Amino acid sequence: MNMQEHILAALREQFTRWEELLATMSEKQITTALLPSVWSTKDVMAHLRAWQQRSIARLEAAQLDREPEFPKWPPDLDADSEGGVDRLNAWIYEANRELPWSTVHRNWSQGFLRFLDLGAQISEQDLLDAGRYPWLHGHSLAFILVASYDHHREHLDELLAWLGDHGLARSG
Repeated sequence: MNMQEHILAALREQFTRWEELLATMSEKQITTALLPSVWSTKDVMAHLRAWQQRSIARLEAAQLDREPEFPKWPPDLDADSEGGVDRLNAWIYEANRELPWSTVHRNWSQGFLRFLDLGAQISEQDLLDAGRYPWLHGHSLAFILVASYDHHREHLDELLAWLGDHGLARSG
């Protein structure tokens, strides 16, 4: 198995773990805040989807050999500024909190599958070459794939811990 196949297999496994866990939860469980946070599992999925869109934009840009066209986020919110990620995450929460679970889940799921498809379409050489895309500032596209895996794993681990702490442990 080459590096690209390994990364994509790990991402597919992450997707499956999320889908299996979500299938065991009722809509009420998914939409109830994970106290002490105000976020619910639905909000976490909307959060993951919002950041996923930026990763998809990078992979699409690589395929088309152009600069990424990121989703429109408020121009005054900059992830690279002091506290910028927290402000962006708060904006993402507000922008998505009224969406129904079915919409959030569909958007996340379709986006994840699109992300996997795009990752598979890029050559392994282009995926691993840290100098190939100047707009990645020395990172490779493989870094983007792995970062998405890590982001999803971080939130899955937090959710599984929360469920365990509240006597709602799920396999995962």
